[in-house]
This record gives sequence, structure tokens and C-alpha cells, in this order.
Amino acid sequence: MRSSITVSGRTFSAEELELIRSIIRQDNMNRQRISQEVCRTLGWLKPDGGLKDMSCRVALLRLHRAGVIELPPPRSKNNNNLRPVEFTADSEPGNPIVYSLRDLGPIELIRVIKPKQSRLWNELIARHHYLGYTRLAGAQIRYLIYTGSGTLLGAIGFSAAAWTLRPRDTLIGWNKEQRVRRLNLVANNSRFLILPWVRVKNLASKVLALSAKRLLQDWQNVYGYSPVLLETFVDKERYPGTCYKAANWCYIGETKGRGKFDRRNEYSLPIKDIYLYPLSKKFREILTGSD
Repeated sequence: MRSSITVSGRTFSAEELELIRSIIRQDNMNRQRISQEVCRTLGWLKPDGGLKDMSCRVALLRLHRAGVIELPPPRSKNNNNLRPVEFTADSEPGNPIVYSLRDLGPIELIRVIKPKQSRLWNELIARHHYLGYTRLAGAQIRYLIYTGSGTLLGAIGFSAAAWTLRPRDTLIGWNKEQRVRRLNLVANNSRFLILPWVRVKNLASKVLALSAKRLLQDWQNVYGYSPVLLETFVDKERYPGTCYKAANWCYIGETKGRGKFDRRNEYSLPIKDIYLYPLSKKFREILTGSD
């Protein structure tokens, strides 16, 4: 029998795996209840004391698929990643918006909170972003981008950072233990969309600057702490990364062109440029615990 296994950045010992199996065997346990109980039993908590429920659900599903545990069947056959996003008139291409940034006026970031806002954000990304829509991983903040007069310009989202990323990890200088404990202080700009009919020079870099400032307070309000570093990946075959450079993000290298679960180099992915944006001058000291 397997003594331990590492999934989702967490190593489960043989004793912990047996605890998980005992929780699964309890009466009236669905997958959500199992995840919550596993978090409580193993002390898998966020910095604010909340349960790391989404991370736990992902880990349990991977353990299930690997044959290590056996989860009960899901009560619903659909989930947000499998259910197609329906396109409505709200995301249909509009008339070209061609202004100077000054003439466009103030830019507003509206945090996605309400279900209607979430559906619109998902729809815009699914319809107009080259990566399409998938549920963002872990802790996340999403914004819809508007003019002050209410004209929709795009969408942007931040979520959990990549588990390992050699150029980033080398720059920070942290070890594995430090990374495990402080990775939550790094956020990933996982989606950024200026709508295709919006052609305003310097708008993208303006939005990046505004969102970096706004994110600090919003993340603190939602999760009880603030990130100190942002990261993103730019498909170099599609985009030169001009807006990130203009917003003072720093290029630090390239990805390997492998998926995070590709252990044998069997599945090639596009190589992407990696950019970082410090939200604190002491991000290295904070992330390594030397501050």
C-alpha cells in the first residue's frame, strides 16, 4: 500500500489517507461535506482561518482518480467547467470604440460579486478570450472594466499562483518549505481581456496599473491578507507583452511548455513569457520569511 502521496502541493501520509477514508465511510457524506471535514481534521486552513475547501476538493478528486481513495458519486452531473457558457446579447460585438485614453475618460473596475456580474464575466471570457473560460483556481478576484459613463470595455481576473515556476522561484530565493507556506501571497493574473472592438491606445496598461492598486485592498477585505507579488503568462506567439512592459511588469523568463501534470514530457504546450509585478518592495523578504 502506498505510504504517502503528494497532490495539489500537499503530501498526505498513510495515516492521513486512512483518516480521509474513515471520513468517507461516515453516513450521509457527500463530496462537499467530506472536503470540509477533511479540512477540519487535517487543519487545512487559509491564513484567515477559513477552510481551504476548494483546494481540498481538487486534491480529493485527484486522489480519487488515482485510485487512492473512493469518493461517493457526485450528486450533480454538471459543474461550471463542463456546463457550456451561454452567449447572450450582452457579449455580442459592439460598435468600434476608438478614442484616446484621455478622451475615453475615467476607467472603473467593478468587482464581480453578484451572480449576474459573474455570468457576464464568464461569458465575455468564453466568447472573446483565446483561452476561453474555465473556473479560476483557488482564491480569486474578478473585475469588469467600464468607462465612467458605463460602457463595457473588458474583464480581468486574478487567482492562485502557479505551484512551481523555476524563474520566479529562483528570483524569490525561497526553498520548498517557504514556498508551501507563503505561495498564497503570490497572485496570478490569469485572465485579461480588452474587448476586440475597443481600440484605445494605452488602455490595457492603464487597467493593469489600476487593478494592481485595487487588488491589495479587495484581497485583504475578502481573504484577510494581501498578496505581495503578481505573476502572469503571456503567449509569445500571440502577444509581445507590450501592455505589461508599459505597466512596469518585469519579464523574468519562459515557461517550459509543459502542463503542470505532465511528468514525462508527453504533452507539449505553448511556451509563454513570465512577467512579475511586485506589490511590496520587500516581497523577497516577506516570501522567504526573513522580514
